[in-house]
Amino acid sequence: MIAVQSLTRHFGSIKAVDNISFTVGKGEILGFLGPNGAGKSTTMKMITTFLPPTSGTATVGGFDVIAQPLEARAKIGYLPESSPSYRDMNVFDFLMFAAEVRGYDGDERLNRVKKIMETCNLKEVAYQQIDTLSKGFRQRVGFAQAFLHDPEYLILDEPTDGLDPNQKQEVRNLIKQMGREKCIILSTHILEEVEAVCSRAIIIGEGKIVADGSPEELRSRSKLHGAITLELIGVEAKDALPGLEKVQFVDRVTDLTPSAAEGGAEKNGKKVIRLRLYPMSGKSIAHETASFIHQKNWQVDGFTVEKGDLNEVFYNLTKGGVAR
Repeated sequence: MIAVQSLTRHFGSIKAVDNISFTVGKGEILGFLGPNGAGKSTTMKMITTFLPPTSGTATVGGFDVIAQPLEARAKIGYLPESSPSYRDMNVFDFLMFAAEVRGYDGDERLNRVKKIMETCNLKEVAYQQIDTLSKGFRQRVGFAQAFLHDPEYLILDEPTDGLDPNQKQEVRNLIKQMGREKCIILSTHILEEVEAVCSRAIIIGEGKIVADGSPEELRSRSKLHGAITLELIGVEAKDALPGLEKVQFVDRVTDLTPSAAEGGAEKNGKKVIRLRLYPMSGKSIAHETASFIHQKNWQVDGFTVEKGDLNEVFYNLTKGGVAR
């Protein structure tokens, strides 16, 4: 596993990373999530031995990044932010160089480069100078050098930065496939990335860990978690609200119906209202709400149990608010 122990980093009077600890095991994809300047990249750099910690340490596969940096590096595939490379080299030569640095030579070196170029779809630009590539292709080159030696541990800093939607999907699929057998940490500020790829997420704000759990567990801290979004046909909001507000375990009901100025909403010539019912803390209201609607014999056009909004949780935790 990767084990981070009381890791701290100062830049002068600024504490970029503040005494954080966590572990990541094999088969786990950890999303390291936070706003710009939260300390994500600094943490990645310390785990990969690129930057020494002010205090604390980390171990990678049992090797201490301070006492045994070379052994730790051999276990890691690292994609830094913005995918740096030798841009005056062509793709093939750069990857051959990277393979040589990793200790490969002869046929094994050539075969590894050919295989990783195929995996990362780089064959069409094999002999093109890296500096002339699009940002998306440069990012793929960065992936290729990180995966070249089939490492047990992958540290990916903003891995889909600069990729178009199709390329992002390809990269996410590749990460999920590798995550079955490897230990992966990826830093991002893109919430959809965490939900699409990660089995667990840590939210960091101002250098401190403010939340740690699966995406589902984090969404459960949203005020939307368990809420019911309801669409009714041919019922007036003024008639529906009083009864719905009295349904067991309902905390409050809000009217989300578009106004006439916004175009309103109709179906088959009948008005459609849109309401949201919020549950009391820790309660489920789906069954009670459905039973009440059935009793009233209302025509339902939509009934959605909300999973919760990760954006809301992220905002509250990283702006000093409290997600509930």
